[in-house]
Amino acid sequence: MTQPAPSCTIVIFGAVGDLTQRLLMPSVYNLAAAGLLDTNTRIIGADHNDRDTVGWRTEIGDALHRFAAEKGAEFQATIDERVWSFVAERLDYMKFDFTQDADYEALVGRLEKAANVLFYLAVSPRFFETIAAGLGRCGLFAEKPDAFRRILVEKPFGRDVESACQLNAKLTSLAAESQIYRVDHFLGKEAVQGIPALRFANRAFEPLLNHEALASVQITAAETVGVEERGAFYETTGALRDMVPNHLFSLLTLVAMDRPRTFDAEVVRDAKAALLNAIRPIGPVDAARGQYASGTVGGQAVRAYRDEDMVARDSRTETYAALCVRIDNDRWRGVPFYLRTGKRMNAHVTTIALTVRPPSGPLDVHPSTPHLLLFGVDPQRGLVQRFAAKRPGVDLRLGRASATFRYDTAFDEPPNVGYETLLYHAMLGEALLFQRADMIESEWAAVQGVLDAWSADAADPEPYAAGSAGPSGADALLARDGNRWLDVSPLETLGCDAEAAAS
Repeated sequence: MTQPAPSCTIVIFGAVGDLTQRLLMPSVYNLAAAGLLDTNTRIIGADHNDRDTVGWRTEIGDALHRFAAEKGAEFQATIDERVWSFVAERLDYMKFDFTQDADYEALVGRLEKAANVLFYLAVSPRFFETIAAGLGRCGLFAEKPDAFRRILVEKPFGRDVESACQLNAKLTSLAAESQIYRVDHFLGKEAVQGIPALRFANRAFEPLLNHEALASVQITAAETVGVEERGAFYETTGALRDMVPNHLFSLLTLVAMDRPRTFDAEVVRDAKAALLNAIRPIGPVDAARGQYASGTVGGQAVRAYRDEDMVARDSRTETYAALCVRIDNDRWRGVPFYLRTGKRMNAHVTTIALTVRPPSGPLDVHPSTPHLLLFGVDPQRGLVQRFAAKRPGVDLRLGRASATFRYDTAFDEPPNVGYETLLYHAMLGEALLFQRADMIESEWAAVQGVLDAWSADAADPEPYAAGSAGPSGADALLARDGNRWLDVSPLETLGCDAEAAAS
């Protein structure tokens, strides 16, 4: 039986923000519902907004009930008022100016009797160093043998190699690396955590993951939404910074890393770091970018990116990025990894597609209908294999067959928004699902050449219609190797486009 986390005080900077309301507090509620929070748990919300504890509790409670009522929500169908009461009575709020030493001194007083403390930075990246420095000046990172102090930092962790190194240097000057938990929320997704289990607990899959068996790998993170109300943020970020040196590289490391000797956190993170260090620096010739124009998504007309609020009318910010990644090690030499991510595409999916090389021998497999190993991360979570099989009849003719595993049908899944495991592991001191400093810096180093080239290029990103699969330049990226993208499609239909093209 899973044991509750140790007694802990969680200080959330950015307590009134969307991340806290939509993800962190629903995760806290789910942990409480599962009996995984110690009864002495406290949560202190710190933000610059005028609130008091009663008002913040009411605001969080209203948000939980609203999210529970949303159609297709990953949270809860209903709120158990006993569980909410358990959480609510542990919430405390303090108005907090991140730049004022007096407020950090006041926090010291609030934490005077607290032993274990998590500091969660659910704030804009511009405040990461400010808050960490304030905590450090007041001695709030000081640990005792029986009392931990840990800081959780959300992405984006820097915006290039230089800024990532600077942030790492600042944090490690204030706290030990073992106290720093860099959050990539993709690693909290159940299907993402399940990839190593599928690989290393089953002989059926791991022997396929190498250059002898695989021809290529495609990792897709597509969204149907635009920038919504985040135009100002997106203008300074773009698709590549937002998604690649964190989410997509996290998926790549889980699929491509060598088998770790054990599943201790540092051993696994060493394996991931070795894989990231083996990525050949990516240049602009191995990248494509696009920006969504107007179009139709889900039957609704939507406007172009340049017409969104808080976006420049001549913006050169990419809303789509595709990369060809090469890994220079014995396992993967010669296998292209194609990564793509974009907004306002024709489907909301995150998938990993591995194309198996056709076997040599007397039975020819049509090259357009390859053996595929497909991981579904979102919204459909699981695994599909598409392979050749004999068609019924007197002749030896091949057809296509599939084998499917779905988390939602194989297991009884508890409500999960993706942060429950991350919070629980941080309280336990388990760093397996968190990024290490050297991993972050290697991820940025891999894409720095593309960032520099796109920054210096005065040309506009290639437009693509909203509701499409992206710009034609991304197709050319694969065509030069004789490959093509699979459709942007949910797990249950992923790869079926190849079969249709061959029939």
